[in-house]
Amino acid sequence: MTAQSELQTTVEALSQKGKGILAADESVPTIAKRFKAISVESTEETRRAYRSLLLAAPTLGEFVSGVILHEETLGQYTDDGTSLPQLAARQGIVPGIKVDAGKIPLAGAPGDEITQGLDGLAKRVDAYKRQGARFAKWRAVYNVSDTLPSRLAIEANAEALARYAAICQEQGIVPIVEPEVLIDGDHTMARCAEVTEAVLHEVFHALHRHRVVLEHMLLKPSMVVPGKAHAQQATPAEVAAQTIRILRRTVPAAVPSVNFLSGGQTPVEATANLDAINRLGPQPWQLSFSYGRALQEPALQAWKGQAANARNSQDALIERARLNSAACQAQYTAAMEVANRESRLE
Repeated sequence: MTAQSELQTTVEALSQKGKGILAADESVPTIAKRFKAISVESTEETRRAYRSLLLAAPTLGEFVSGVILHEETLGQYTDDGTSLPQLAARQGIVPGIKVDAGKIPLAGAPGDEITQGLDGLAKRVDAYKRQGARFAKWRAVYNVSDTLPSRLAIEANAEALARYAAICQEQGIVPIVEPEVLIDGDHTMARCAEVTEAVLHEVFHALHRHRVVLEHMLLKPSMVVPGKAHAQQATPAEVAAQTIRILRRTVPAAVPSVNFLSGGQTPVEATANLDAINRLGPQPWQLSFSYGRALQEPALQAWKGQAANARNSQDALIERARLNSAACQAQYTAAMEVANRESRLE
């Protein structure tokens, strides 16, 4: 199989109608915080047990087409000796990998950050592919205020995203490009829209410069929302209108799928907003999800580190995935949340 046909096959597998991507690539410090909230110690073994449980959830593949894994998870095995990427693949879920090395302060730009990890990336991607990964993810973050992000941050992060994407495609790995405009702060929805438009314009200019094939990548953007400390929060209809307005200004039609991040929204908010976005009618791209906490939070709460709770945890994950699948098809209603709560109480 040529690199181009390999990329096309992976893109088609990831972009199935009504399916999204599970982000299970939390860094060790991040998952430690999540585990602490349910009084579970974060060790290599507890992380393995939890992520094995997620990937083994029956019928998850009906609603989830891909899973983003942490490097540690890519090399782990179930109790019966199955590698975790194989476990995902058995469900028809494409295994992927987070390849960036996290964010650091951007020199010369106080308050801004840059993502690192380009050094040696081609060799790492080749190794990840041999372990079963078929796509990758790189996250850039943009802090928002009246003055942030600076022009330097917008340009530097776009350049890094494009270099990463080009390296991945050369290795036969589909890149997910994730420019996250952060929800932290008290900025208005209009300011978020302004920043998101500037960020996406710059990202696609950089992708073009680096000859990234748009048909063989996915975009993982944030929705246009006010800062979470802003007094006036937005309705799903408002989020949908502003998000689509900015995407139509900036994202070429050649991109096959836009898989939103949840970025600090609650599970219910993330689903309701995704549904409202899809209710605005057909767009040039598929509009789906790539959620981490907004998919996993109910599963974590049900698990609490106890093997006896495994099935309840899996049921909570599957139910959240099912609701987001409905949202991808503009078929979600608030009544489904009520039915979901009642079924868990039975």
